Amino acid sequence: MLDMLMMAAGAPEASGEVIRWSELGFSPGIDLGFFQLRYYSLAYLIGLIFAYWHTSQMIKAPGAPMAQIHVDDLFFYCTLGVILGGRLGYLFFYEPALLTDFSGDGFISWRALRVWDGGMSFHGGLAGVVAAIAFVSWRAGLPFLRVCDYISVNVGVGMLLGRLANFVNGELWGRVASADLPWAMIFPTDPQQLPRHPSQLYQAFGEGLMVLVVMMSLFWLTRARFRPGLLVGVFTALIAIARFTVEFYRQPDAQLTKLAENTGLSMGQWLTIPLLILGLGLVIYALRRPAQASGKSSLTAKPTVKGAPPKIDS
Repeated sequence: MLDMLMMAAGAPEASGEVIRWSELGFSPGIDLGFFQLRYYSLAYLIGLIFAYWHTSQMIKAPGAPMAQIHVDDLFFYCTLGVILGGRLGYLFFYEPALLTDFSGDGFISWRALRVWDGGMSFHGGLAGVVAAIAFVSWRAGLPFLRVCDYISVNVGVGMLLGRLANFVNGELWGRVASADLPWAMIFPTDPQQLPRHPSQLYQAFGEGLMVLVVMMSLFWLTRARFRPGLLVGVFTALIAIARFTVEFYRQPDAQLTKLAENTGLSMGQWLTIPLLILGLGLVIYALRRPAQASGKSSLTAKPTVKGAPPKIDS
């Protein structure tokens, strides 16, 4: 699978020579003349649009816990959650020095606000999405856990595209690898210019493609959606295992290298351990309880006052 990703990225076949990322012909974005659309921004955009479209298809299947109006609200608030949560997570967990740094050029000098300079945290983005789901569920009277189940099915697309964008940008490269590794690469931003693991592609496969295939299969080919917490539990456990494993090949952030050396684990791994525990706990909880639905749609409108929105069973 990795070989397929490398071929798709334009890398030469394994020949014993170290691949130079700079020779793969990538550009930093799509030049629109008046504006350059960065691939990382495009990954976010496509991931969110796909999540909105696919969730709209999911709620047409029997047992949906929400209606289209709720999907519309979730799309808006989850987008805010991803951006705000991802940035705040990076600032607090990875580079808090940016909170007091006003050295940026241009109109906005406070580097904490300069999202376009890079710096987003998966764990922070995940927390932001959970907060958004909690708000929409509370306001609309929806079953929080089941809404989380539906949203979790769609995250893999964004993770896949986001990590591929990291690779195309030549950022977040891996640890030093043996030059004998067929896909070892030298990245231009590496001050040591050593062959390294293209850990962005490892993450694209583990956190993106693998998670996407498993979650789609569980939703469309099984009755997992009728067990509240099972889908989101599997998602959380899968992505935690994938992230924890790949972190052994990913170069820690420069400002957090000492943490990895002193503890044996990177910041990403420490933040992933609670996710794994939570995910396994949700799976156990879901499997110990009986399935909720019989296969009939849960969107049954009850008599309401004229003009008022229909109530929805959960």
